Amino acid sequence: MGDLRRDYISNRLTIMAGPCAAGSVLPPDADPASSPMAPGNESMTSPSQLSLVVSDGVLQRRQDDDGVLVSGWAVRAFESASPAVTPDAESTYTDPPNYSEPAFGRHLTVAAAPSPGDSMSSVGIEQWSNILIAVQDCVRWMYTQKGVSYVAVYADHKAEAGSTDPYPHAEIVSFSTIPPVIEAEAQAHRRIASERGVCPVCDMMDPDKAGSRDVLKTALFTAFCPWAPSHQYEFWICPKKHMTSFAKMTQKEINDLALMIRAVLGGMVRTLKDPAYTMAFHLSPEKKASRQLHWHIEVYPVTEPRTGLERGYGVHVHRTTPEDAASVLGAACRREMARLVGIT
Repeated sequence: MGDLRRDYISNRLTIMAGPCAAGSVLPPDADPASSPMAPGNESMTSPSQLSLVVSDGVLQRRQDDDGVLVSGWAVRAFESASPAVTPDAESTYTDPPNYSEPAFGRHLTVAAAPSPGDSMSSVGIEQWSNILIAVQDCVRWMYTQKGVSYVAVYADHKAEAGSTDPYPHAEIVSFSTIPPVIEAEAQAHRRIASERGVCPVCDMMDPDKAGSRDVLKTALFTAFCPWAPSHQYEFWICPKKHMTSFAKMTQKEINDLALMIRAVLGGMVRTLKDPAYTMAFHLSPEKKASRQLHWHIEVYPVTEPRTGLERGYGVHVHRTTPEDAASVLGAACRREMARLVGIT
C-alpha cells in the first residue's frame, strides 16, 4: 500500500495508492452483470460489512458470515478491491518538504442497486432511501474505528468521471486527517459566522440571493446552482434547515432526501443526455466540534474539457451561466418530480 503525501506549499493531499487489484477495473462498455458488485457475484468481493435486505416490507441489516453470503440484498457494502487507504498501512512518516504519512483508513464500496440494469438516476425513491440508510450506517461505523478524523462519501458515474465499474455504486473512505477542501470549508463557515453572524450555506440558500439559481425544492431540501461553480451545470443539494450532522438524519429526512436526489439525477440525466458526473457528500467531521459545516451534496456533471486555466491556476471558465443552468435543470427536474409522484 502507498502513502498519503502533503504538498509543501498548497497543502494538497495526494494518495499514492499503488496498482489496482487484478480484475478490479472493468472496461467502460462492460456488461454490468459481469461486475463483482452484481447480484450472484458476491463471492467475487470481500465479505459484506452490511447487506440491507427487504423482507415483507421490513428492512433488515445483515452481513456475510463464515462463508455464508447474503443474497436478495437491496444494498451491499464491502471492502474495496482497490482501496485508496487501508487499516494495515505501514506506520512510516517523512519530514517536510517531502512530507508523507500512512494512507490509513478504510475504503468501502457500496453496491447501490439490486439489478444490473439500474443506475443511480433510475432506481426508485425507496431504493434511494435504502442507499442513504446504508451510507449513514457505514459512516457511523467508520467513526467508531480508531484514528478516523473524516469520512468521505462519493459516487462516480461513467469512466469520464473516474468510475472503474459500470455497476451503480458509491465509495466511502475514512481518513486520519481532514481533507483540505473540507478543512477550508469548515474554516470559512467559522469565519463567515463570526463576521456576519450567519451560516454561509444558509445565506446562499436565501431566496433573495439564490432565486434565479434554484433548481428544485422538496419539503426539507433544496437544490440550486452555486454562484461561481467549478463545473458547468453543477448543483448542490442542501437541507433547508441548518444541519451539521448527516449521521443524525431522521428517517423522515432520509425519505425526503431520497426523493430529491432521485428527481434531480433523473432530470439532469434526461436533459443533459446522460452525462458522466460525480456526486460528493460534503459532511462535517463528526468528531471535530470546531470543524462543523452545513452538510450538503455537490453534483458535478462532466460536460466540457478542463482548460489550462483550471488545471494550472484553479480558475474555471464556463459557457453556461449558473442562472441558465438552473433554468434548464429546474424544468427537467420538476418534470421528473411530477412523474415520480404520479402527477401528469
